[in-house]
Amino acid sequence: MRAFYWCRLIATNAIIHIMYDDPFDEAPVSKSQRKREAHALQALGESLVKLNKSALAQIPLSDDLRNAIDEARRLHQHGALKRQLQYIGKLMRQCDIEPIRSAYDKVTNSYREDVEQHHELEQWRDRLLSDGDPALEKLLLEHPELDRQHVRQLIRTAHKEAANAKPPKAARELFRYLREIIAD
Repeated sequence: MRAFYWCRLIATNAIIHIMYDDPFDEAPVSKSQRKREAHALQALGESLVKLNKSALAQIPLSDDLRNAIDEARRLHQHGALKRQLQYIGKLMRQCDIEPIRSAYDKVTNSYREDVEQHHELEQWRDRLLSDGDPALEKLLLEHPELDRQHVRQLIRTAHKEAANAKPPKAARELFRYLREIIAD
């Protein structure tokens, strides 16, 4: 920030100002930047309102902020909800946001990680059922703790069920076994 110093010249009796740059002062934040930050906090507050109660309980919030979020959940009228979200944004500007943001990311990313792991296990099951032994060998290289004989038996049973148009009980068992061994 530029600092201004006023001094009076004795000879001319004129007022001049001297400007200098202080390397330790930060530039002032523009009004647009402050608005962007306020809107980001309000969006985070709106995301907190949409979380379920168990996920919200894991996030460190002040009592005022938690009460405001609970109040926003009870509101159904658009105008009232919008005002409440603005109030939540105001409360969030007054508190330390980093613990809240990191806890929110942790809560939401754990769900995403679970979904990704589920999809990976489904892909392994499908590869095992379609490719057979080559896919099993690749899986055993990554996870040597698997029981080769049990997996082969489940694959054979799943193929028999598919050929006889029966429900895929063995394919489900194979998925459960993979989840039990790989996920842990």
